[in-house]
Amino acid sequence: MFWSLVVVTAFNAVSAVVGGIAILATGGLGMPASMLDDGPFTSFTWPGLILLVVIGGSQVVAGMQLIGRRPSALLWSAVAGFGMLIWIFVETGIIRGMSWLQALYFASGTLQLVLVLALLGAAGWLPRTSLPSRRTASAGHGD
Repeated sequence: MFWSLVVVTAFNAVSAVVGGIAILATGGLGMPASMLDDGPFTSFTWPGLILLVVIGGSQVVAGMQLIGRRPSALLWSAVAGFGMLIWIFVETGIIRGMSWLQALYFASGTLQLVLVLALLGAAGWLPRTSLPSRRTASAGHGD
């Protein structure tokens, strides 16, 4: 389960960072500015920055914490997963619609949180797996 969390976190990190950069570089990836009419933004600049820095940044930090087997890794992973879900909820509310990509990122954020719960042993219906230590992982015995 640990490596599944690493993979989901990496996927979320790459998607958010690349997506944020693409939105900033193209002024919205070809989306009409009218999609923002019901929200607080007048351009895609702030949404692009939030996606890049907040969502992507938290995912990158979570991934680095996981790879480094840091004690705060699961906390960062939970924060990043919740951030992904909040991003999708707000985005779909502002644009008043949903695409398959938003469903995918909602699912990946949810999966990230489920894996954190499993690694914490916080849900009885999920098998508990502890975070591998640096020594165990470097010896090739991580899960």
